[in-house]
Amino acid sequence: MHGALPATLILLAASVLAVVACRQLKLPALLGYLLVGIIIGPNALALLEDSADTAYLAEFGIVFLMFSIGLEFSLPKLKALRRAVFGLGLGQVVLTILLTLPLALLGKLSLPATVALGGILAMSSTAIVSTILNERLELTTPHGQQVIGVLLFQDIAVVPLLILIPALANPAGGVWQAMGLAAVKAAVVLTILLYFGPRILRPWFHVVAKQHSKELFIVNLLLFSLGTAYLTSLAGLSLALGAFLAGMLIAETEYRYQVEEDIQPFRDVLLGLFFVTVGMRLDISALGDNVPLLLTFLLILLPLKALLIFGISRAMGTTPATAWRTGLLLAQAGEFGFVLIALAHEHFLLPPTIEQPLLAAVLLSMLAAPFLIQKRDWLVRRFVSSEWLNESVALTQIAVQAMMTRNHVVICGYGRSGQNLARLLEQENIDFYALDLDPERVQEASAAGHNISFGDASKREVLMAAGLSRARAVVVTFADTHMAMRILSHVQSLRPGIPIIVRTLDETDVDKLREAGAVEVVSEVMEGSLMLASHTLMMLGTPLNRVLARIRQVREERYELFRGFFHGATDNPGDPNEQAQPRLHSVLITDTASAIGRKLDELQLDNLVEVKAIRRRHVRNLQLSPELEILSGDVLVLLGTPEELAKAEYRLLTG
Repeated sequence: MHGALPATLILLAASVLAVVACRQLKLPALLGYLLVGIIIGPNALALLEDSADTAYLAEFGIVFLMFSIGLEFSLPKLKALRRAVFGLGLGQVVLTILLTLPLALLGKLSLPATVALGGILAMSSTAIVSTILNERLELTTPHGQQVIGVLLFQDIAVVPLLILIPALANPAGGVWQAMGLAAVKAAVVLTILLYFGPRILRPWFHVVAKQHSKELFIVNLLLFSLGTAYLTSLAGLSLALGAFLAGMLIAETEYRYQVEEDIQPFRDVLLGLFFVTVGMRLDISALGDNVPLLLTFLLILLPLKALLIFGISRAMGTTPATAWRTGLLLAQAGEFGFVLIALAHEHFLLPPTIEQPLLAAVLLSMLAAPFLIQKRDWLVRRFVSSEWLNESVALTQIAVQAMMTRNHVVICGYGRSGQNLARLLEQENIDFYALDLDPERVQEASAAGHNISFGDASKREVLMAAGLSRARAVVVTFADTHMAMRILSHVQSLRPGIPIIVRTLDETDVDKLREAGAVEVVSEVMEGSLMLASHTLMMLGTPLNRVLARIRQVREERYELFRGFFHGATDNPGDPNEQAQPRLHSVLITDTASAIGRKLDELQLDNLVEVKAIRRRHVRNLQLSPELEILSGDVLVLLGTPEELAKAEYRLLTG
């Protein structure tokens, strides 16, 4: 017992240091775990043995990972992205596997090993790519939608591969018979679980939830997820498949978000251990004789995989620039590649001469991914000669639209904060021009008559096109220090004297942003705490003028008091479910709309949404009244939840 403790402490200490280093370098934590496994494993310092017990425990990391994927599985999401999922995603995975089949035909590898190799090379890193897309606000761009669709299909493709690889590895009576038997087993298990699961799951979770015990809920969750995984393993299938099905079943219940929160600590810790065990299997000394094979795998993963995705995307009618961006974003290998390598290792499919360079190539491609993605715009301009022209046209459109604005405020980001700011500026008759990277939001706001264009405010040319030289101020409304620093750098070089107001999450980056040129830095946590204090003081009977004086005093001290506060575990709670929050939506009344010629009160929209404004032929501030007649070309700006807005739009257009 005590003999294992030093090795465990070494593992924990090395993991903490490696993950902290990766976070500082903006790299995924899994790369830190992989490096820990390489360094302390039996092929390097030999501080930790690659035992069967460690590998078995690490397998639960895969179980909880697949359980989380099952929780995220959404049929509406599949339907919305079906073109990218079942077009580009399916084509990419299938063609990647088919391209490896010549190795089997030439006798270099067995057919099962070739299928496993193709599946490993087909995967891309969800952790790396989705994080970068989210940070750069590119999830809703054309290439962002294609990338998410492909990643979603890759997640789905792992499930049949988890069934197929063990079946191919142990073909009792032939490969096709083994595949058929595996398909029959999977169909039976799926039918039983998907038919009886919901009928048992929901009532039982109701019983457990009524006990109001968090510990009991977590124990029940572990029982269900691991029990389902055990049932599939008894049927000769993988534990991971059962965990995926368990996640799918819970995703259809009202307990999904609570389950997702409760399962995260188990998933992250055990998944970290899994990646450590993967790193422990990498023998760097054995790569000396396999460098050509390592370079071959890297060639397949980076340039050839990017070229393959580019070709499929272009065949689907995508523009060259979007196709190249999609290919470059997905060129690397991914987390599920390690899962499939571990599965192939368990069934002795890949010989060490193949497994070692493949493992190294997957790791190196993921390390190279952030740098490749960072340079993708530069590469796209080199590959697509018309991209310069397209960017020039987009900048010209922004410049033309912003040409008549003078002494205006440039708003970088048009989310909730940006829109609230715009409303206040409008009330004070102050012009503004907004830039945002969400095409849907830009389209909605533009249809409602707002001065907004699609553009990346962190680019020098976009700021110039938005009339920075004629502006009175610049406001960065999103809490992203990295993007804010780029905007500050450009603005300081172009208009050194213009005031810049920046939003930030807390006081951590206040000094950095001020030194970069921000005149004012507004902290979300600071302002939230001030409002909390003001309401508390007023509820306790403090006169309003004294409350306002206190708040003014704290603001004048410019965050100095707040920096001394201690941080706790509850300082950064998870984001709430946004789906039920009211939002604005613009509805264009087309020539065939049912609402044409009808009065506002006849439409009976009050029981669904609030009509905030009506834009008519670019005439603003049209007075709303029950007798106002709706005309063709009107744009109604509605406020409500997504479900209410959908019903109201349906009523306006179809009656």
